[in-house]
Amino acid sequence: MADLRTTYLGLSVRNPILASSCGITATVNGVRRCAEAGAGAVVLKSLFEEQILAELGGADGSAGSAFPDEARAYLHELEHSHGPRSYLRFIEDAKKAVDVPVIASVNCVSGERWMDYAAQIEAAGADALELNIALMPLSPDETAGQIEEHLFSIVRGVRNHTKLPLTVKIGPYFTALPRVISATIEAGLEGVVLFNRFYQLDIDPVALKPIPGNRYSDSDELVLPLRWVSILYPKISCDFSVSTGVHTGIDAAKAIVAGARVVQIASALYTQKVSVISRILLELSDWLDANGYATVDDARGRFATSEHYRPEDLERVQYVKALTGTQ
Repeated sequence: MADLRTTYLGLSVRNPILASSCGITATVNGVRRCAEAGAGAVVLKSLFEEQILAELGGADGSAGSAFPDEARAYLHELEHSHGPRSYLRFIEDAKKAVDVPVIASVNCVSGERWMDYAAQIEAAGADALELNIALMPLSPDETAGQIEEHLFSIVRGVRNHTKLPLTVKIGPYFTALPRVISATIEAGLEGVVLFNRFYQLDIDPVALKPIPGNRYSDSDELVLPLRWVSILYPKISCDFSVSTGVHTGIDAAKAIVAGARVVQIASALYTQKVSVISRILLELSDWLDANGYATVDDARGRFATSEHYRPEDLERVQYVKALTGTQ
């Protein structure tokens, strides 16, 4: 049987399958269930920057962002039910409950004084910190350079407040993604999570109000992070984590041979229950054995050394038509 042990952000993990930040990892019981099912590490449910600022005495906990009334009410509810101080206790309790790395997560959008909280997360015992940064440009006057610098300033600010291993979870919507990722690593990161899956907006055309779009991913969505990990892995030295679209052991194998150090799953935990972790691990192990890999590390990045690896083709979006014969 293949050895699934590896490292992520300098941490020893028993396998590359991580439970991603989601509602299931918002409780100690959920964290324990994921670990018992075999997860190599668990990323806790994100704490919103707005919750931190509210507790620190911010005006309304909005961090200057344009949240609609319902979202503000939701964040207010979170601040009281699972606010910053209780989040620190949550980290401590989760660490006591499991024997796998526990990675804290903060959903942040600004470079405000909440960054002091990163030191408290470290003191609470978290093994690493994932910055979930979702920047949505709304102004036609905002440039790509300004958006990128905003991202870098958040990373630099957090790096100055903690010695924890850091990773950033971002979306794919940047003009020059390789440059952005390279600059975030230079700003003090050990890893990057590709990609942040934004909840999609739908519209009720009669009531004229927003409604939730597709909530869960499927394996078809894996193609975007696969493309980018395949392009970035040979060029940038960091720990890549693939998130979005991993539902099977074969999905995990694809991400690993593309260059991912670990994969994160969330939607599969809901659609197939937490026990899906065990199945994914078995499928990945069987695949490694069948293809002659003694360890998961032996398989990592092998696509880049393949005779079929041609970066110029990966970078041509429409080239997939030639590969698949579709028109």
